Amino acid sequence: MSLLEQRASRNLQELAQSLRQYTDATDGSDTFPTAIQGLSILRSDQANRPASCLFKPALYMTLQGAKWATFGDKRYKFGAGQSLMVAVDIPSRGTVVVASSKTPYLGLQIELDFFIMQEMAEETGITLTAASKPKARGAFVLELNRQLVDCAQRAIHLLGTPEAIPRLYPGIMREICYWLLTGPEGHQVSQIMIMANGQDRRIIQVIHTLRNKLSETIHVANLAVAANMSQATFHRQFKSVTGMTPIQYQKQLRLHEARRLMIFRNATVESAAHDVGYVSVSQFSREYTRVFGTSPRRDVSIWRRSRPIQ
Repeated sequence: MSLLEQRASRNLQELAQSLRQYTDATDGSDTFPTAIQGLSILRSDQANRPASCLFKPALYMTLQGAKWATFGDKRYKFGAGQSLMVAVDIPSRGTVVVASSKTPYLGLQIELDFFIMQEMAEETGITLTAASKPKARGAFVLELNRQLVDCAQRAIHLLGTPEAIPRLYPGIMREICYWLLTGPEGHQVSQIMIMANGQDRRIIQVIHTLRNKLSETIHVANLAVAANMSQATFHRQFKSVTGMTPIQYQKQLRLHEARRLMIFRNATVESAAHDVGYVSVSQFSREYTRVFGTSPRRDVSIWRRSRPIQ
């Protein structure tokens, strides 16, 4: 191992240790928001069964252990020293596959600011067009370089001085965007940026519409018109970005939102189903069970029993 590789490995271990110290007082299995908006610590003390989840546009760093996530028909595995980059809100199925109480899975979720990334691309003279490289999907795996790990470590250190966060973290986010764009996988990052801010913006806008109008019946023909595309082109473009059809995507969003309402807002199964657009509660329960592996009531009950008593 070269001196540079040894240093990178040491930095990775130091960051993992920082995350472990930050989460040791917890129950050891959860996502932990921090004082920095958009920055969460991920930890699991055991490998888990595959489960459905919703990925936000973010960088999902793995510092210790490993996990996988599936988008559409493609599975992405990312272990220590790797990160999953996600461009849009994507319902997924995944799990932690390498973790133990002695060596827990440790990671970071860093929500990305694509406006800053666009600025950095312009400042660094990146002029990549969507046609110059193969079309990107909404997610891909990249190797973490020393600079990205250093940025993450400095962000964690900021948690000790909350008053400095609004003044210093925006600069760290600019650095993260810079190293992503200029790193070995910069062309893929650029494609993600284009997807978020450029030629695929119409698809992104449709995705936002679907999120904002969960309870409404959608018609693909109307979405295609709004995106100024033929139905065939729209369907193909949408599936390229999200890995699923518009109808499948909305159904996944509805079920995830209903689960959030039941867990964090104490909504009943009936009210959650109606709030996200289901007319039939029995249909909602069937589709919920198909996605999450158990009935809504049982799922919420299991989740609450797994929480530590405050």
